[in-house]
Amino acid sequence: MKLSLAVLCSALGSSAAAGSSNPFAPKVTRNNAKSRMNAKIMRGATTLRKLDEDAEVDLTSYSIKFEKCQFVKQYGGEEDGGDDGDMSSILSTKRFVIFRLCPDSSCSSCNYNYGEYLIDMDTYLETTLEFKAEQQEEYCETCNECVEWAAEAAEADDDAAEENEDAYKCDSINVNSCYEECQNIENMEENGYMDASEFTECQQLDYEDNYGNSFYAGAMCASSGTRIKIGIFTDEACSNYDSTLEVENYLQNDDGYNMKLSYHLLKQTFAADECVASCLQEDEDQNDDDDEEEEPETAEVCMELYEASGKCEKNHGFESQIVNYDNYENQVRNEELVCDFISSLQAGHYDQTGEIVVNGGRTTMGGGSATSGGQKFALTFFIMGSVGLAGYAAMLHSQLTKGAKADLSRQGGAMA
Repeated sequence: MKLSLAVLCSALGSSAAAGSSNPFAPKVTRNNAKSRMNAKIMRGATTLRKLDEDAEVDLTSYSIKFEKCQFVKQYGGEEDGGDDGDMSSILSTKRFVIFRLCPDSSCSSCNYNYGEYLIDMDTYLETTLEFKAEQQEEYCETCNECVEWAAEAAEADDDAAEENEDAYKCDSINVNSCYEECQNIENMEENGYMDASEFTECQQLDYEDNYGNSFYAGAMCASSGTRIKIGIFTDEACSNYDSTLEVENYLQNDDGYNMKLSYHLLKQTFAADECVASCLQEDEDQNDDDDEEEEPETAEVCMELYEASGKCEKNHGFESQIVNYDNYENQVRNEELVCDFISSLQAGHYDQTGEIVVNGGRTTMGGGSATSGGQKFALTFFIMGSVGLAGYAAMLHSQLTKGAKADLSRQGGAMA
C-alpha cells in the first residue's frame, strides 16, 4: 500500500490548528469551498513523486533515520467504511511515520542538508522489516561460516581460516557473541517468545472474552511517538486501542502455552539517534580485485521509501533533488502542504491514539478528556453569571407581579 501522504493530510493540519472564540465548542472543519476541495484531494491522493524510467535520484550518500510515529483520527467517509460503506464509527485512524534522509551516517546530528518525509506506517514497517530480516539472515549465515572457519583453523593449528578468500567477512564479527545471538533468534519460539514483527499488520487474536468479544493486535505508537509497539485493539481495523489490556496476556503457541514478545527485529526500525539503513547498496564482491569498480547504487529500501512518501526537502537544504521526473510539478505544488502537516505532527497536535489535542491545555477531543485551567475558569464564570442573571430575572418578575396587583386593587376601589 503505497501512497504519498502530503495532500492527504492538509485538511487535518488545518483542523488541528483551528481556534474558536468559545472554549467549549468542538473543533470542526468548516463546510466551505476550501475544505471541500481539500477533502476531494485527500480522497484522490496519489504518490507525489513517482520517478519515470529516465530519471534517477542519487541517495547513496544518505541514510534513513526514524523521526516519529503518529496516529491521526479523521472523518473517514464511505471509502473507509468497507465495501458496503457500513462503518462502526465515522472516524478512521491513519497511521504515519516521519523519517529523514541524513547525509552520510550522521543520524545523531542530522540538522542540515536532509530531507524529511511522511509515509504510512504499514509501508514503512513492511519495507524496513524486510530489509532488516534479510540483513539479520545474512549476518547469522556469515556468523556460522566464521564459527566453522575458526573451528577448522584451531583443529588444524594453522591459518586456514585466514587463507579463505571469504575470511574478510569475519573481520567485523565477534564469533562468540554473534553465535549466541543467532542461536537465541533461531530458538525464539522454544524459549517462549514470538517475534513482534509478525504482529505489525492488524490481525485477530485467537481469543474471545466471556461476552464473545474478539480482540486484535497491531502496531501502534508509544512513548510520544518515539517507539512502535504491539497493542490490543477492539476492532478489525486496529483503530480503537484498549490501554487496559496487555498483548502478552493473549498470546499462546499451538500447545496453549503463554508467549512473550521479542522486539529484537522491530526495534531496529525506530532506533534512536542511529541510522536505520544506509542508502549505499553494499557490494557483495568487495574482495574481488579483478572486478571493475562500479558506480554506486541506491539501496532498494531507500528507493522504495523515497518513492512512496510525501516530501519536505527544500526547507532543509536537501541537495539531491531532481527535476527530471514524472509529476515534478505536483511535488512543487504540494511540498508546502507536506511540510506544514509534518510540522503539525511534530508539534504535538495529536495524542498517541490520534485524538486532537487542544492547544494551550491538556484536553483531548474524543472522550476521556481533562478540562484545562482556562476552561475551568471560563466555565465557573459562565455558571456564576447565569445564576446571577436568573436571580435578577426572578426579582424583576416578582416586582412586576406585585405592581400589577396593586394597580388592579386601586382600580377596583374607585369603581366601587
